[in-house]
Order: sequence, then C-alpha cells, then structure tokens
Amino acid sequence: MKKKELSIKQKDADKDLNIIVFFTLIPLIIYLVFGNNIMSFAKTSGLNIWIKFIPIILIQFGLAGLGSLIVILYRKEKLKEYGLVKNNLFKTVILSMIVCIPSLIFLLVNNEVKSYFPLKGCFFTEMFLHANFPTNLLGYLFIVLIWGFMEGINYVVISKKINDRYISKNKWLNYGAIVCGIVCILIHGMIGFDSYTIFEALTTFILIYGMIVIKENTNNAWGCILIFLLYWNAI
Repeated sequence: MKKKELSIKQKDADKDLNIIVFFTLIPLIIYLVFGNNIMSFAKTSGLNIWIKFIPIILIQFGLAGLGSLIVILYRKEKLKEYGLVKNNLFKTVILSMIVCIPSLIFLLVNNEVKSYFPLKGCFFTEMFLHANFPTNLLGYLFIVLIWGFMEGINYVVISKKINDRYISKNKWLNYGAIVCGIVCILIHGMIGFDSYTIFEALTTFILIYGMIVIKENTNNAWGCILIFLLYWNAI
C-alpha cells in the first residue's frame, strides 16, 4: 500500500517538532546530570541573588521556551498566529477557570491550599520579593516572563505543531493537547499507582488538555498563559 505523502505544512511541522525536541533535550540532560549541583548552588547563602538565579532561569527557559522561540523566529511567525489576540478573551478566561476546578478540588481535599500568590511555588519568588528595589521588581518580572508567559505559550506552540503534523478529524480529539498533558505529568513526576498520584495526574491532564482545547476552539491562547501565571504554582 502506497504511503500517504505528507503536505508541505506537515513536513514543516515535522521539522519544527524536531527542533523543539532537540533544544529541549539539551537543558533536560544538563539538569538530569547536574541538577543536584545546580540546586545546591542556588541555595548557597552569601552569593549574589543574580549569580544564583542565572543557571536556574537558563535551565527553565531551555525546558519551557527555547525550542518554541527558535521555531517562531525561524518561521518568522507572529504571536497572534498562536492565539495572542483580544478576540474571545472573556470566554477563554471563563472556560480556563472552569478547567482549573478539578485540580483546585484535588488540592483542597488534600489540604494543600495554604495561601495564594502568583508563581509563589517558583524557587526564587520569595527570595526576590524580599530583595531591595529594583532587584525585587526585575527578578519577579523575569519569573513572570519565563515561568508564566513562556511556559504557557510553549504548550500552545508544541500542541499546534503536533496538530499540524498529525491532523485529527474529531475536534475533541486533540493530539497536541494529549501529548502536552502527558508531557506535563511526566515532567512533574506524577508517576505512581497510589490514589494521590493517580488523581493528581488526572486533574493535571484535565487542566492541560482543557486549556489547549479551549485555545483551539476560541483561537485565543491567553487562558493557557494565565493558568501558568495565576494558577500553576500560585496556591
């Protein structure tokens, strides 16, 4: 049986995905090999906060943004092509809040909601907030940019490229969203067969899958970014 020829769009998406995977694997391997040393260095007292912060932010940017940014620049794409638009913003925000509910219920049931502050779960957030001005402002803005904006848009770019490469005939069967949900679960170590880990992984998958499907149906990606900025690591 003759193999179906890929379209130009599919071939481009294939190449883009290879670029993203390659530039994501580099920092991932570095972190797997030197992660303990990097974190120990970041916790060293007496060192300038920026010196400790630079290795962490470079690893994070490499894992959640570098590959996608290279593809966007290489293809000379505009961010509005990925849903950074004003259209359907209110609808997107409301629907994105709804897909957070299972995850929030899980955290409440397990008594893990102690306080709320955007991106407080990031290692350096509290450290920067206790620093003097303008270090506190600049440091927090970097965290917002990399852990909030870039991580959110990274999932959008990856899911779009997967869906461009592997086209689904069912609008609710979103291959990109499925892969992004699984990747998020694996990256954050939600692997196990106890009830806690199973429900944590399930609610996380619903969150990631849901935000991507919402983006696909509203053509607005701000919900994905706001989830990482205002919910993920915020409670």
